[in-house]
Order: sequence, then structure tokens, then C-alpha cells
Amino acid sequence: MRKIEHIGIAVKNLETSNLLFEKLFGNPPYKEEEVASEGVKTSFFMNGPNKIELLEATNEYSPIAKFIEKKGEGIHHIAFDVENIISEIERLKKEGFTVLNEIPKKGADNKLVAFLHPKGTNGVLIELCQEIQ
Repeated sequence: MRKIEHIGIAVKNLETSNLLFEKLFGNPPYKEEEVASEGVKTSFFMNGPNKIELLEATNEYSPIAKFIEKKGEGIHHIAFDVENIISEIERLKKEGFTVLNEIPKKGADNKLVAFLHPKGTNGVLIELCQEIQ
């Protein structure tokens, strides 16, 4: 894991939250997109060298909808940039972590992604991200 790629924040309303974070950071999101396979709409903000991803559920079965129902709005995950997501998944499995999707899938912001179960990471959902070439 080379660096924190972004911090994901679950929100009830992306439009309202975009306005809030635009005021907070002093600039609008640089990107918005929908990831239909995950049932989310996302927006990304830059704050210095750091990225923040806001996630809104697009349906009641979305992991974000379930998260908000259970815990409310707030930090959903921390994403780490990796050079080779396949080898990182294998390394982490050998270390005893539970990988939620062993085959990386296309995520937002031109990334391949995989997640580690929060039960094995002190309650924090960890996302692995690799830039799609």
C-alpha cells in the first residue's frame, strides 16, 4: 500500500453534501459519476494532495444505503493506492485478512477496487485501489 488514495464518506444527499464540502474546501468537486454496479453516485474533492469521495445510494439495496441505515452519515471507508491489486489481494489473504471481492471490480475514478472486511481491520472498511491503465 503506497498511500491513502481517498477517504469515502457516506451521505444521504449528494447535491446537498457537495454544497457543504464545496464551502468547506473552497472548491467544487472535480468529478461526479455513478457506479451502477455498486448502487452509488459519487463525487470527488481535492483538498491539497488529499481526495475525499462522497457516496450517495441510488437504491435501497446499495451498501451505502445499508451503512447509513445502520450508522448514519459519516466515514464509510479508507482507500489505499496499490501498484498491483491482484498481488496485494493475495498478500493480504496470506496474512489472514478477509477479502470481500477477490476479483477486483471497476470502481469510481478510473480504478480497479477490492475491499477488506471491517471485522478483520478494527471496524474500518479498507478499499484497495489500482489505477486502470
